[in-house]
Amino acid sequence: MAKKLCGTNYPTSICFIVVNEFCERFSYYGMKAVLTLYFLTYLHWDKDRSTAVYHAFSSLCYFTPILGALIADSWLGKFKTIVYLSLVYVVGHVVKSVGAIPTVGDVNAHISLSMLGLILIAIGTGGIKPCVAAFGGDQFDEEHASERQKFFSIFYMSINAGSLLSTVITPILRGDVQCFGGDCYALAFGVPAVLMIVALVVFMCGSRLYQRNPPQGNILLEVCSCIAFAIKSRWRRSKNDSKRKHWLDWSEEKYSKRLIQEIKMVLRVLVLYIPLPMFWALYDQQGSRWTLQATRMNMAVGDSFIIKPDQLQMLNALLILLFIPVFDLAIYPLVGLCKINITPLRKMATGMIFAALAFVAATLVEVNVVRSVVPPVPEGNFLLQVINVADGDVMLKIPGSDAFPDPVPRLQDPPSYETLSASGDELKLQLTFSGRPSECSFRPEQREAYSLILYPDATGVSCTRVTDHIGKNQDGNPLLRFLNTLPHSVNLTVGALTFHVTSGFSMSANSTVDRGRYPDVSCCSAAGFCSHVDLGLLDFGASYTVVLTEDAGKVVAHKMEDVEANDVHIAWQIPQYVLLTMGEVMFSITGLEFSYSQAPANMKSVLQAGWLLTVAFGNVIVLIVAEGAGLEQWKEFLLFAGLLLAVFFVFSFMAHFYTYVDPDQRDKKYRGDSGADDEDVKSDDLQLNKTGRSTRL
Repeated sequence: MAKKLCGTNYPTSICFIVVNEFCERFSYYGMKAVLTLYFLTYLHWDKDRSTAVYHAFSSLCYFTPILGALIADSWLGKFKTIVYLSLVYVVGHVVKSVGAIPTVGDVNAHISLSMLGLILIAIGTGGIKPCVAAFGGDQFDEEHASERQKFFSIFYMSINAGSLLSTVITPILRGDVQCFGGDCYALAFGVPAVLMIVALVVFMCGSRLYQRNPPQGNILLEVCSCIAFAIKSRWRRSKNDSKRKHWLDWSEEKYSKRLIQEIKMVLRVLVLYIPLPMFWALYDQQGSRWTLQATRMNMAVGDSFIIKPDQLQMLNALLILLFIPVFDLAIYPLVGLCKINITPLRKMATGMIFAALAFVAATLVEVNVVRSVVPPVPEGNFLLQVINVADGDVMLKIPGSDAFPDPVPRLQDPPSYETLSASGDELKLQLTFSGRPSECSFRPEQREAYSLILYPDATGVSCTRVTDHIGKNQDGNPLLRFLNTLPHSVNLTVGALTFHVTSGFSMSANSTVDRGRYPDVSCCSAAGFCSHVDLGLLDFGASYTVVLTEDAGKVVAHKMEDVEANDVHIAWQIPQYVLLTMGEVMFSITGLEFSYSQAPANMKSVLQAGWLLTVAFGNVIVLIVAEGAGLEQWKEFLLFAGLLLAVFFVFSFMAHFYTYVDPDQRDKKYRGDSGADDEDVKSDDLQLNKTGRSTRL
């Protein structure tokens, strides 16, 4: 007999299962929270490839649960399946962490290790997904159904707790801890790996206490076999054979009528699943497109606290815990008092509307975000700004262009880049300083951006050009470079970075610095003389050129903003998270509960498989759009909102013709009228309905 907790009816073994689930979910969501920025800033992939691979991984995580269920039900049983696939899971985390260590091989080795690690993680997390909750339910005797119900509440609370904490902590480990000269992805992936090892060790510690049920065969295989047999039989029979009322009736020669009727009921629900992947296509972009959007926003809260771009995902886990009781105890009852019949399918359709509205909100945010972005250089053109460090104003003329009609003031922050034609020939510039004309030239390349530096020389004024980086920094932090007009080289220390800038109007390379105020930057000459300069606030998303000049024996810094700082605050993403989470509560939770109420109890695993496949195919949709559409981001958001709105109408049309099945009548008809059978069905319904209380499986 199983040991009980402190004289209650709760088995001691469930403690190990709950802790295991918390650690596993921490490891999965913690790793996934920083994954998009890892692709972007560590592997240096572009945004579209990063998004595509992120969703390919997410999709694989929802295809593999079917494999895990087949292994558990047909071969190893739940306990061994959890143990063996957890080992695969741990190996995947370790490989992924090693791939994030810069000193291990070259970029090809990092990519290979990362992809191998992600595949193993997808097999591990997907394989144990259908087993752990069911294995926890197996620990209870049938007469302890109420205790089982409370166990599932605790179980899914641990899922959301693990998700919430991990999406807060791992971005901090990534961004606030520096290792190998940059963001510490090795630590951000290593901590989830340790948590997965802890999860496996804790699960094994309870091995002597578990109640283990032997494999009893997988109903999904039987359903697939029955459908395949019906199709094959119908194909082989001639047209003269007697007709059947339903195409599944062709399997009556081999399968029982009860099984055939149950499959018919399941198929009625599965047909409604066909439009559902589009909802998940929008929902799962929280960790990809929405995170990338956050990197181009102002993430400062006050002067001291900064939200990481990959940290705001925690809002979904937090809001889901808040919204479930609000909807169940307040919103649904209030709507019912208004005499509005809110059927499950209507709730799901309304959830789609909220998700579409979330992407409309994301579109509005994106339109404002891109205002601080320098537009891409058109084909056949180049961008030019002028920085004048001469002793006075300089008139600049470009043959065939009316750019720069006014004199360029000394040390003026260039107002914007001018778009000029790049013919491939050498560009000759006419300069006038203090009435003395001069000329300089350079050969611009198409689709490049340049800063033209005007500096004094013996003949009056001359010029040199440097290539600019006009894109926003991918991790959201500012970029900084120095132009040295001093007669000697200098070293400047900005935070943890040291800039060495040689004399002769030379420009340092752009380097990433942390966002913050720098009122006291050390500036030392090669001779050892040091002074301090004030750089002020270096803000998110901006690119700065700081011109160093000398005034009365002191070094003075003149800050110029090449690319504007992010001026849209990250708090503007909150409405889209609120709308999407509202949609999730109405769509996902209601969808699972509806599905389980409309199918026989022993067919619920088939519906679970179908539901997980809708998530997998939703991620495939994002993968295709990210790699193939090539749209501006705001247009892509609007496309997804429009597609889901179209799916809403299709789903509503299908739902209009759906006839609900009464669960009690269903069970009496297909499960028998005996009290024992009814109790088993109710217990099974209870367990699986609780599965629908959380979408973070």
